Amino acid sequence: MSSIRIREIQPDDNEQMAKVLRTVLVEMGVPKVGTAYADPSVDQMYEAYQQDRAVYFVLEQDGEILGGAGVAQLDNYEGPVCELQKMYFLKEVRALGLGQRMIEACIEKAREFQYEQMYIETMPYMKQAQKLYVKNGFKYIDAPMGDTGHSACPVWLLKDL
Repeated sequence: MSSIRIREIQPDDNEQMAKVLRTVLVEMGVPKVGTAYADPSVDQMYEAYQQDRAVYFVLEQDGEILGGAGVAQLDNYEGPVCELQKMYFLKEVRALGLGQRMIEACIEKAREFQYEQMYIETMPYMKQAQKLYVKNGFKYIDAPMGDTGHSACPVWLLKDL
């Protein structure tokens, strides 16, 4: 078994990545409306990140996609703020330090893209994810920023880059 690597998403990854996202969201009990589950981009992740100052990374092992995360301009927000988007991993690869590696790759790219802050929305019961965000310098904020369409996500965090 070869090692797991982080790489940029490719067009052939769309189907596997959509399956991973929906599997994790259902497993976590995330509402299908008002969250990433309903995003039209889920089935076309490669195409969704073919814009300026955006990237989506996948975790890949032997041709199998195990998770991913991306960075893009925060929707409906003026200013140099990106959003850490769709960071999800299959349960068999959680707690292996891969989330840390992925978030580091996303932060590095966000800095390259000259964003000044990184924003994320999540669910209250996603405690492990929140621990990872706080460990990496994210701080809780009192209200959402921009308009991501994820009205069902009531936890917001922001990090200065």
